[in-house]
Amino acid sequence: MVALVVLVAGLAYWWLAKPTQVAQTPSAAVPVELAEVRQQDVPVELRSLGRVRALRSVDIRAQVEGTLLELPVAEGERVRRGALLARIDDRRYAAALRQAEAELQVTRAELTIARRDLTRYRNLVRERAAPSQTLDQQEALVARLEATLGVREAAVAAARVDLSHTRIHAPFDGRLGIRQIDEGSLLRGADSTGLFSVVQTDPIDVEASLPQRRLPELQRLLAEQADAPVRVYQEDDGELLAEGRLMLLDNRVALESGTIRIKARFGNADEHLWPDQSVVVTVQARVLPQVLTVPLEAVRLRAEGPFVWRVTEGVAEPVAVSVRYETERLAVVEGLAVGDQVVIDGHSRLRAGVAVRRTELPAVAPEGV
Repeated sequence: MVALVVLVAGLAYWWLAKPTQVAQTPSAAVPVELAEVRQQDVPVELRSLGRVRALRSVDIRAQVEGTLLELPVAEGERVRRGALLARIDDRRYAAALRQAEAELQVTRAELTIARRDLTRYRNLVRERAAPSQTLDQQEALVARLEATLGVREAAVAAARVDLSHTRIHAPFDGRLGIRQIDEGSLLRGADSTGLFSVVQTDPIDVEASLPQRRLPELQRLLAEQADAPVRVYQEDDGELLAEGRLMLLDNRVALESGTIRIKARFGNADEHLWPDQSVVVTVQARVLPQVLTVPLEAVRLRAEGPFVWRVTEGVAEPVAVSVRYETERLAVVEGLAVGDQVVIDGHSRLRAGVAVRRTELPAVAPEGV
């Protein structure tokens, strides 16, 4: 019995004193989004805010006084050069033209008679049948009538010009603005308010300003490439509106801002560019051939400089990089290799040597869902 009690007690002590083994569970991998390092050509672009400028813009105003009888075009309409835009009451100007033409005919008739008399007087004076004083008087009369004829011809030309101003025609192809005056209004040549404006929308120019340190680059670009590409966007990271070419640089640097103005020209048949619209302008200065690129979100900053989190066999490690150039979407870097996997989202939980796993991107729902 004693031996049995001792055996039971020993077994109980051994059981109670046995160390407990704690289950070791591996730490969960950090979920991240990854992107691959790529090698590609990257255009270097100069970016600035710009303003759309119409090649030609005029305010249509009356040049003669009269009642506005007709506006055969609608506001906002596209018109062709020479199209009739407005008609002013022309009865007074037509009458003035007829009067000027009648006075011209009278002067021509008087001059014809005076020239015939001058011929006769010259014959008479040659034969000494008339005094030379009479010949002098007749020559003066012919000269006076010739001068009067010039005045009458100028009056007829002026009357025709006034009459032509009663019909207002489009000076070029363009689009009309909002009408300022209605039919039946009395127009005067001194009126400051025009009927409407006409602007040429195709082609169209865009002006922008770039820092003066870019001047040598722009000069080289114009010298080497006659059609240097220029793109216009609605806003930063917005819709591409048009593609054109660089036309010229301004002839001086703005003293106040230290910038140089540039002008680019665009075909605008679809009228995506509107006069005086504010846009974002990019000029392609050069191309970096076959460089390594990563999404801009992959580049992080620390005291030592920029770096990225590179993932190798499921483990993240920080790698220092040198950023040569960057855009809104990507960065041109050195210090990586083609095909390397870098983290673009999920950086906050990363530490050197931490295990990571790629997160699955959510499925894109069909349009209208």
